[in-house]
Amino acid sequence: MKEQKIILQKVDSFKLKDIFECGQCFRWNLQEEGSYIGVIRQNVLKIKEEGENIIIEGIGNDKIAEIAEEYFDLKRDYTKIKERLTRIDKHMQTSIQYGQGIRLLNQDLWETILSFIISANNNIPRIKGIIERLCKKYGNKITWEGKDYFTFPTPEQLKDVTIKEYRELGLGFRDIRVYETTKKIISKQVDLEKMQENPNTFEVREQLLTLSGIGPKVADCILLFSNLKRLEVFPIDVWVRRVMNDLYIKEADETKVSKKQIEKIATEKFGDLAGIAQQYLFYWRREGET
Repeated sequence: MKEQKIILQKVDSFKLKDIFECGQCFRWNLQEEGSYIGVIRQNVLKIKEEGENIIIEGIGNDKIAEIAEEYFDLKRDYTKIKERLTRIDKHMQTSIQYGQGIRLLNQDLWETILSFIISANNNIPRIKGIIERLCKKYGNKITWEGKDYFTFPTPEQLKDVTIKEYRELGLGFRDIRVYETTKKIISKQVDLEKMQENPNTFEVREQLLTLSGIGPKVADCILLFSNLKRLEVFPIDVWVRRVMNDLYIKEADETKVSKKQIEKIATEKFGDLAGIAQQYLFYWRREGET
């Protein structure tokens, strides 16, 4: 492992708080001086803003520049995306202005699957705590600047873990779901490599739905936030249902608004950028003032 440092100059649409606090990831932690530290594969990275530049430093086996380009989706032109979405209506204009630094991360598919199974009916501090304990017990240790960090465990590293051991980590009812999903991945009943090669989003979603603990919303989160990167999907949770109802549907009782209604509007309005539109709307409604 070697230490590295790079500087990304004048990167468009790149604000750390917007990226790491918009609900798409759970392993990045804010430091006192304003940087964030996270683990990507076998690498520990610290990232901070300095003026218009992004400073990334850390230790690992991979080249930081290559990690950054892939993980932070740097090849995608978010300026054009925002221009296109802004033209849709004033609501999108306002939500984009609030979360203008959002970028959708290309996270490891396996890590994203387990993380969002753990996220079911859970809050972010607790999700992060469970994932950290899982990594500490079964991942690989990396020591950097006097602190220990842990990689996300592979399916093979979890192959002998029992339901009881998962429960001891605080997973609650999710213990059996993580256990069963891990077994399916190890046995290749669901092949992650083939999934990543399949361009058919419907077929990939159907495969994800065969995994324990994955319903439609979790499947869509995995499709959008992992390196599958299917931008047309529109995950729907309580916040998204609320904002879509308030802005577009206007049903007196928002609980009566169906997933099908929301998806129809999302497809008609946002098309193949529905997933990015969802993140702007979700982040604005959950964190901002409407």
